[in-house]
Parts: sequence; C-alpha cells; structure tokens
Amino acid sequence: MNLSLTLATLFTATISLAGMAAAQGVSYVDHDKVAAALGKGGPLVNAPDLLVSGSHRDKAGNVEVHDKETDVIYVVDGTATFVTGGTMVDGKVTKPGQHVGSNIQGGETHHLSKGDVIVVPAGIPHWFKEVPQSISYYVVKVLK
Repeated sequence: MNLSLTLATLFTATISLAGMAAAQGVSYVDHDKVAAALGKGGPLVNAPDLLVSGSHRDKAGNVEVHDKETDVIYVVDGTATFVTGGTMVDGKVTKPGQHVGSNIQGGETHHLSKGDVIVVPAGIPHWFKEVPQSISYYVVKVLK
C-alpha cells in the first residue's frame, strides 16, 4: 500500500474514532458548508474532544504551539512549506495552552501538496512558512 493511501486511511480513522469517542451522535456537514469553509476558513464540527475545520491560506502564518491539541492536517489543494519541531522564537501566550511566535530555529521542513497528511502532536512547534499561491486543507484538532 502506498504512503498516500496509508495516510489518508489514518486521517479517516482518526476522524471516525474521535467522533465515536465524543458520543455525541453523527455529525454531518453538507458540501456547501464544506466548500465555504475551505474557501475562507471556518469550523465544520465542534465536539468536546475534537474540532474539524476547513482552512485556506494565501500567505504564511505565525508559528504555533498547542499544549493540548494534536493537529491532523489533510491538504486538499495547493502547496506550502511547513516547518515542524525545533524551537519557537519570540513565543508568547495568546490564550491558555496556545502560543504563537515569529520563527522556528531548527525544525524539519516539509513541502506539502494536494493529498498530503501531516500529524503534529501537542506541544510541537509548527508553521506555514511559505505559501506560494494558496493552500486549502482540513484540520482535525484532537483535544487531550
């Protein structure tokens, strides 16, 4: 089985398992709301133990660290340079458990494109460093 298929299966399983753990019943989001969220960003599912959002970027972002959230990112369109790990520079707390910074020293660079999945565990700095044109992706935040 190729890596893309394995990662897509992992992404689907993560959503399914997290949804079952929430015991909130089935969450359904129609294609119009999904398209809108992927076009401009926005929440799709909000449960006690997970959040699912559609996201869209056309420029770089800030470095982020989430103390109690694992991010599962699935790229549906576009490309970006994404950096994980290392040490966040100029970090500050924006709200409890959430930190932003201006740069990462060290870290590992990933070139994300359509079909890629990347999982960033809680506590790991991560950053959309470069977005040449735009990128659309789903984020599943699994909450501790």
